[in-house]
Amino acid sequence: MRIFSPAKELPFAGHPTIGTAFVLLQEGIVSRNSTEFSLEEGVGPILLRIEGGPRPLIWMRMPAIREGRCYGSSLCARALGLQPPDLLPMEPQLFSAGNPTVVVAAKDRAAVDRAWLDSAGLKTLKHAEDESFCVYLFTPTPDGAYSRMFAPEYGIPEDPATGSSMGPLAVFMMRHKLISNAGGERLVSEQGTKMGRRSRLHVEVRGNEAADGIFVGGHVTPLVEAVMTLSFHND
Repeated sequence: MRIFSPAKELPFAGHPTIGTAFVLLQEGIVSRNSTEFSLEEGVGPILLRIEGGPRPLIWMRMPAIREGRCYGSSLCARALGLQPPDLLPMEPQLFSAGNPTVVVAAKDRAAVDRAWLDSAGLKTLKHAEDESFCVYLFTPTPDGAYSRMFAPEYGIPEDPATGSSMGPLAVFMMRHKLISNAGGERLVSEQGTKMGRRSRLHVEVRGNEAADGIFVGGHVTPLVEAVMTLSFHND
């Protein structure tokens, strides 16, 4: 499969992966009794795992996560229209599971809701040699995280749910002791609430995240069903 945002092609993304898995199951292209199968994407094969039931929970294994440089908290705060005290005392950091993501930790939900990042703000964070990246802002909650994601370079001012950023979020939270490193950890990220499109993304860390994997999952809600008829004409 191939994935396109309004501005560019993406090597990996959560919405299209989980959604495509749902359609393959619904249409019987993959047996509804299947518990595992893979989709080939730009980053390579993505393993899908199905938790059955009337409304299955579809999990995808995250690609290998690369760690990049850290950013000054004050610089990130200004870029997001916040003040330095609005952020937790830990350096934002770039990670990539196919789509580079700068993960930024905020002090509370109010700070997350006040934030905004446009192309001008993003330019203050970028170096000339940088590839496109998004900025993922979150605050820890008892269940996991409350978050927002901004990706103006992808043609997405704000995304209501970002599966490709969940692996980087889990790694960042483990590095800073915001969740356990013991393995078997599950958390939920609430995203899209501020923009009126609330979503809940599930994250599971199996054992050591590098060796055993980070899985991201969610439920799919069908909105539209249609039939497309294609006509071909020889000139």
